[in-house]
Amino acid sequence: MMKRGFTGGYGSQTEVLWLTDLVLCEPMELYNILNQVTKLSRLTEPNYLCLLDVRSKQEYDESHVITARRVKKIADEYLIPESMDLECVKYCVVYDSNTSCLNLILKDDSHKSGSSRNDLFAGGAAIECGKAIAHLTRYPVKILRGGYESFSAKYHFFRTQKIIWMPQELDEFQAYPVEIVPGRIYLGDFRQACDPKIQKDLKIKAHVNVSMETGPFFAGDADKLLHIQIEDSLEAIISPFLRHLCHFIDIHLDLGSVILIFSTLGISRSCAAILAYLMHRNEQTLKKSWEYVKKCKNNVRPNQALVAELSEWEAIVLGGLVTDTTVAFS
Repeated sequence: MMKRGFTGGYGSQTEVLWLTDLVLCEPMELYNILNQVTKLSRLTEPNYLCLLDVRSKQEYDESHVITARRVKKIADEYLIPESMDLECVKYCVVYDSNTSCLNLILKDDSHKSGSSRNDLFAGGAAIECGKAIAHLTRYPVKILRGGYESFSAKYHFFRTQKIIWMPQELDEFQAYPVEIVPGRIYLGDFRQACDPKIQKDLKIKAHVNVSMETGPFFAGDADKLLHIQIEDSLEAIISPFLRHLCHFIDIHLDLGSVILIFSTLGISRSCAAILAYLMHRNEQTLKKSWEYVKKCKNNVRPNQALVAELSEWEAIVLGGLVTDTTVAFS
C-alpha cells in the first residue's frame, strides 16, 4: 500500500510515494530491541527478532549487526533464510548501507520532447527487500534509518563477523542498558552498572544508583554518583529524593555527560526514577512517560507504592492529578 503526494518545479512534476507497509526504525529502537530481557535475553526467542542484512556479501563478511542474517538476491528475487518464519516474528528489521527514508520518487518527464518516461527512484535495497517480504509478515517491516553505517557508528560494539549463533550463545548474551534519551540517558540493572566494558562502550560519566548495593564506579564522588538507598519493597519511599534526582540529571545533561540509572534488577526502583525525571523534563503526564519508557524497555514494573508516589509527583509537576493509575497500568 502506498500514499501519494506531489512536489513541483517549473515544467516538471515529481510524485512521492510513501510506503505504508514499511516503517522506519531508528538506530536507538533497534539497539533497544536487541537489549530486551526477561529472565534471559529475548534474542533467545525464535519469533522475537528477524534482522536482515541486504548489503553485499563482502560488506556483510567484513562486519554486520549481531544476529543479522544476510539476504541473498538472485535475479530480482530476495531469498529469505528458510529457518525464518516471518509471519510469527514480532520484529522484522531490514537494513542496507545507508537508506534514510521511505520515499519512492516518481519523476514525470513526459513534457520533454514528447517523452513518456517515468523514472522510479527507490530509497535503497532495504526498501526493495522490505516491499518484497511485507506480505509475509504480521507486523509492518521496519527499515533501519541510516542503515548499517549509522547504526555501527553509534553502536560499534554491536558489530560482529559471527554468522551463526548457537542457542547457548544467545542464552549467554549479556544485554546492555536500554537507551532512554538518545546517547545521554540509559536505564539498566546492577550487573550492567558494574561492567567496565559497558561503561566504556556507552561512555558513561555519571551514575544514579537506586538500590541498597554499592557499585564499583564513582564511589565517594558526589558530583558523579547519586546513590538513593531505598529497599525494593512496598515500604520504600522515593518522593524525598525526586527533586535532587532531577537536578542531578539536569546538571549532567547540561555538561554533556552520559548517565546510567540503575537498580538491582532494573525493573522497579530505577524505572520509577526515570519516569519521575521524564515527567519533570518534558512536563508530561505519568501515563505518557510510562508509555514512552515501555517502548524502550518491555519489563517496566514499579511496585504499587512507587506508582502512588509517582502519581503524587505528577500533581506537583503538572499542578494536579491527570493519570488514573487504576486504569492506565491495570
